[in-house]
Amino acid sequence: MKKRVRISSIIILISFSTFLLAGIQHSWSSETDKQIVGWVEYVTIFPENLKVKAKLDTGATNSSLNAANVAEFKRKGETFVRFDLTNWKGRVETIEAKVIREAKIKQHNSQPELRLVIRIGLCIGKVSKEVEVNLVNRSNFNYQMLIGRSFLKGDFVIDPAKSFTLQADCRKVLPNE
Repeated sequence: MKKRVRISSIIILISFSTFLLAGIQHSWSSETDKQIVGWVEYVTIFPENLKVKAKLDTGATNSSLNAANVAEFKRKGETFVRFDLTNWKGRVETIEAKVIREAKIKQHNSQPELRLVIRIGLCIGKVSKEVEVNLVNRSNFNYQMLIGRSFLKGDFVIDPAKSFTLQADCRKVLPNE
């Protein structure tokens, strides 16, 4: 009698485990539409077609880009900015972009900082978007760019145990119309 009870309990346990695993597998499969990326990835910046290394940060709302030699100027009454961006291979691009706005960025243990915000095209893997990025001196950081949730949402799942999992495979990012 005890053997039949144990076998019945084991069968019930196995059936319940299978049911639970099916539910877990279903939740994983809903994420398969998204690309799994590491905590750092290669990003291509358009229209310059410059590849940089970027840290993916779900704690940041927006993205930040390293900008050296920043100079604001006027063009047809609108404010533009010109700055240099150097990737890890030493390739330097001078980028000009219209200033969209200024953003007050809150940093841990310091006063908020005003930063210029521009729109640029970014590509990670096969995902390309035109997004707002704020300009900041990141020369003391390991990565030229920080990618925030505004770019990541809906397309990526970050695996913090991985890095440099994708190669950028985008032809070009067209401006939003």
